[in-house]
Amino acid sequence: MSLNSIMNIATSGMNTAQTQLRVVSDNVSNVNTPGYIRKVADQQSWASQGAGAGVEVVRIRLATDRFLQAASLSAGADAGRQSVRYELFNSIQSQFGDPGADSGFFAQIDKIFSAFSTSAENATSGPLRQDAIWKTQAMFDEAARVAKEIQATREEADGRLRSAVDKVNGLVDQIEKLNVDIAKANVVGTDSTGAQTIQASLINELSELMDVRITTRSIGGVEVRTGAGILLAGQGAAKLEYQRAGAVSSETVFNQIMVTEPNGQRRPLTEGLASGEIKGLLELRDVDAPEAAERLGELMTRLADELNRAHNASSSVPAPSVLNGRNVGQSLETALAGFTGKTTITTVDAQGVIQNSAEIVFSGGTMTINGVAATPATFLTTLNGQLGGATASFVNGRLSIEAPVGSGIAIADDAATPSNKAGRGFSHYFGLNDLVSTERPALYDTGLTPTSQHGFTPGETIKFRFTDASGSRIRDLAVAVPAGAGTMTEMLTALNDPTTGVGVHGSFSMNSAGELIFTGHGAPPSTMSVIEDGTRQVPSGVSMSELFGLSGARASRSGGFSVRSDIVKDPSKLALAQLNLGVAAGTPALSKNDGSGGRLLAKADQNAASFSAAGGAGAVSMSLARYAAEFSGDLGGKATIAKTRATNAGALYQEASARRSSAEGVNMDEELVLMTTYQQAFNASARLIQAASEMYDTLIGMMR
Repeated sequence: MSLNSIMNIATSGMNTAQTQLRVVSDNVSNVNTPGYIRKVADQQSWASQGAGAGVEVVRIRLATDRFLQAASLSAGADAGRQSVRYELFNSIQSQFGDPGADSGFFAQIDKIFSAFSTSAENATSGPLRQDAIWKTQAMFDEAARVAKEIQATREEADGRLRSAVDKVNGLVDQIEKLNVDIAKANVVGTDSTGAQTIQASLINELSELMDVRITTRSIGGVEVRTGAGILLAGQGAAKLEYQRAGAVSSETVFNQIMVTEPNGQRRPLTEGLASGEIKGLLELRDVDAPEAAERLGELMTRLADELNRAHNASSSVPAPSVLNGRNVGQSLETALAGFTGKTTITTVDAQGVIQNSAEIVFSGGTMTINGVAATPATFLTTLNGQLGGATASFVNGRLSIEAPVGSGIAIADDAATPSNKAGRGFSHYFGLNDLVSTERPALYDTGLTPTSQHGFTPGETIKFRFTDASGSRIRDLAVAVPAGAGTMTEMLTALNDPTTGVGVHGSFSMNSAGELIFTGHGAPPSTMSVIEDGTRQVPSGVSMSELFGLSGARASRSGGFSVRSDIVKDPSKLALAQLNLGVAAGTPALSKNDGSGGRLLAKADQNAASFSAAGGAGAVSMSLARYAAEFSGDLGGKATIAKTRATNAGALYQEASARRSSAEGVNMDEELVLMTTYQQAFNASARLIQAASEMYDTLIGMMR
């Protein structure tokens, strides 16, 4: 071996040792820098004709553990998802208050029935009546407030989605720019680990927003894709787009988050999105919050309906001069069809003595009024003729009955065979003496049958949107009201048509109570929402989605209930008595001291009510008290589960990050050992140069 070779070997050793020491120095100086990944300088030996010729640093890289990185990114995405989901769902759950506290939301329901019970014991007490009315109104006001807060939480989630999308765009742009810098550094052979460290930190932030997969590029840098394979960076930067919906309501159909990949292809981000903060926000906005609002809406609807059931079976004293019904969303002929049993409409004087009465006997498709045969088409004329001066009318879907001057109207069902349609008596079905009113339909068990006339005009359209389990849009399609006889059978056929209807995505069916139900196809099934409804029922003027509670209509009911305004102004109009049809002629059939109607109101929470499927809970028949208790327990249970998941996901992320940091971070003991090693290597190379120099000097001296 020549002296020149020895000098070259020693020089390369010193240069390599210097580079290694510089790497160690960088590691030591960044030991406390968050997210810093330890540098490693890979070196190799040279060989010439089988003999050693020196050593060099091939590259400086980061000590990245791909397995631990993937585990950390996955755990970070799940932590982001569960954390935001718990945060916002806990905000919803807190609106209901402590279930066990006297001031909690559900405790107020008990107070209503307690107040009516007290009123029934002293039916002539104005203050007790007023207290019951105020407590009832306060309950519905509180429900409206909670519903509003749920929508506010949805709006917050929607706003945070917009912020998250902007953040993702910023991170993806920076990651792609660093890809360019890293690739350039690799081409010219300079150190790119600084850029790689920054890029790794950005990827960590991105993983908390969505689940991502990382692939190392051969030219340097990384390729970033979502868990579903949507390219975000690596071949250019993707662009996410999201337009907020603005003011959010239960019926809002939100826009999609779209991704334009570097190749120009547009895809919905939700396609296969499995985790991350964005996923958690979408789940809260589109699943958790609407389910809570829908359960609340169903509870408030049945509370109002059971109070109205008792109130329609009762009367104030003196009896009201006018009974104005609610909008039933049907023609009178359709609404009267299907009734069974008996009911009696009377006019009474100021002392409660019956002046005239009309006993209505329903039997299948026929009816009689005081024995006089009538049809749905002749019902009003026949009824007015039998009531002696009273006037019944049906306008815009509402039945009204007005007594002669100086008289009142009172209604009572037959004790043995009460009138019934869809589980409601005649007065209750038409809402003639409702205690709680609402401006739009809230009861979707309409009593319609397949042969019923739907009342919608042929050619009117309703537009549906179908989405998959991830929230990605499958298809928008409009279905037209068919021409024909106008029956619900024809409507169902048009809705379920596989070509012009929704048949490919699901099917509509009608249950025995006349409730229209959509069942999505697939596993998991597709979801239906209404994005545009141009239908109007004649004569009521309500749309198809309002009449049948399609899409978000069910979740938006809670804010529409209130105690009837005339009762709020005059508590004496509260119906606490019951019409007694068995009294002798000329004897008062209504008494101010009668509290039997009040007792019906007090026991309304114990009646078996038919609750529709709502918010993930199936259709059930149970009392209001039990449903409220189960709803309360469900909210608490979901909040507890969300908290547990958030805690577990956070702990897993912490552990994964700790293990990754242990493998990729700086260990001072190891770095000190390496520093000592490379210092010794540098000294050894220096001594070798010194020895070679002395040999040169000796050789030159021998030549003199």
